[in-house]
Amino acid sequence: MNDTAKTTDINEEPMMKNVCAYCRVSTNIPHQKGSYESQLEYYENMIRSKVGWSFIGIYADYVKSGTKKKGRTDFMRMLEDCEAGEIDIICTKSISRFARNTVECIKIVRELKKK
Repeated sequence: MNDTAKTTDINEEPMMKNVCAYCRVSTNIPHQKGSYESQLEYYENMIRSKVGWSFIGIYADYVKSGTKKKGRTDFMRMLEDCEAGEIDIICTKSISRFARNTVECIKIVRELKKK
């Protein structure tokens, strides 16, 4: 065994990570509705299939702009749950689904990293 290998007690449970997904589409056009529904299904299946991940849920805002936090009810609820220590990892399709405003996105990510 090398010096960098981690050893664990056989009886020790691995630390589970509480994982959620955030999905958002900004328009009601048919192909985006399909994308939204596909994101919901994909992320639930993906998170549930990962060893060491506990599926917390999916936060989703439908037909909402990503330029501001205001008005994105599930986004705000997700951030509150992160603040409360209920979420360790957030999965999302792309950074633009998380936030369209670069400055606000960086600010939110930095706040979450502090937690």
